[in-house]
Amino acid sequence: MVEMVARPYEGAFEKYALANPDVLCLSADLTSSCEIDKFRDKHPEQFLSLGMAEQNMLSFAGGLGLAGYRPFIHTFGVFLYRRPYDQLMASIAYPRRKVRLMGFLPGITTPGGMTHQAIEDISVMRSIPNMTILETGDATEVESICEAADSIDGPVYCRVLRGNVPRLFDTPIEVGKMRELSMGDDILIVTSGITTEEALRARSALESAGVSVRHLHLNTIKPFDDQAMLDHIHSVKGGVITLENHVTEGGIGSLIAEIIADNGVGKKLVRLGLKDTYAHGGSRPYLMNYYGLDAIALVKGVEKLTGEQLGISEQDLATTRVEAVHSTVKAEGL
Repeated sequence: MVEMVARPYEGAFEKYALANPDVLCLSADLTSSCEIDKFRDKHPEQFLSLGMAEQNMLSFAGGLGLAGYRPFIHTFGVFLYRRPYDQLMASIAYPRRKVRLMGFLPGITTPGGMTHQAIEDISVMRSIPNMTILETGDATEVESICEAADSIDGPVYCRVLRGNVPRLFDTPIEVGKMRELSMGDDILIVTSGITTEEALRARSALESAGVSVRHLHLNTIKPFDDQAMLDHIHSVKGGVITLENHVTEGGIGSLIAEIIADNGVGKKLVRLGLKDTYAHGGSRPYLMNYYGLDAIALVKGVEKLTGEQLGISEQDLATTRVEAVHSTVKAEGL
C-alpha cells in the first residue's frame, strides 16, 4: 500500500516561507481550506488576509511583486481566474510579476459543484502570455511545489492537492521535465494530477492483457518540451491517450493534439476528460467514474484506440488499486 500523507502543503509552505522572508502568504478568506491557518497563527508577519475580494487581492499581489516581494496567493483554483480575470491579466501576467497563484481543489476534487470546480483553468491559463502552469500529482510534488513555482521568473499558476495525498514519486518536481513512468512501445498514455494514480492502477492490468504501455506524467503544463513529447509519440507503434482532470478542450489533450497536428504525425489520439460538461457535486471516486476519468475509463479508451476488447473488469482493477479505497474516506468538504 502506498503511503498517504496528511496535509503535505501545510508543512512544505511553512518551511519554504521561513527560509525566504521575502515570500508573503496571501489568503482570500479560505485560510484553513488551503492549509495555511497554522502559518497565519505562527507567522503573522508574513501573512496577509485580503478577504473575499479576489480582484483586489490579485492587483494587490501585483503591487507586492513590483515592490520586490514574492507573494503566494492561496484560494481555490476557480477563484484565481474566473472572477479576477482582468486583474490577473493586467496586474500580474502582462508585467510578469513574480506572483505564485496556488489554486486548490482542481477539477472534480471537490463536491462543491460548478461554482467551486476549476475544470477549464488550464485552457484559460495556457492562453495567457507569460504564465507558467504546474500541476501536482502526489504528496512529493505538493511538498516541492513552492520551490518549483518560486524558481520561475514570472507568474505561476499551480494546481495543488490538499488533505490526504498519496506518495507516488520519490523525487521532487523538475520544472519542464515530464516523468517517464513506463517505457512500453504499443501505446502512449499521458496523464497529470489525480489521473496519474488511475493510470497506475490500469497499467498492470493492461500489460497483463498484452498491451505494452509507455506512461508519462506531466507536472509542467506550460512551458512544454514539444520535442521530447514528439519523440515519445514516435516511439510507440499505436496511438496516444490523454486522461485529465479537466475538460478535453484546451488541456493536455489539446496540448498533445497540437503537437501531433503541428508535426504532421499520423497517429490516433483519444482524449479522456470532461466532455463539454460541468460536473455536479459528489465524492471524487463517484465523479471520476461518472465522467470517465478513472482507470476503467482509461481501459475503455485503450480498447477504442486499438479496436480490441481486452476483457478487463472493474474487479480486475480493484486488485491493483494504488491508494486506499477513496469511498471509505470521508469526502472532502469545502
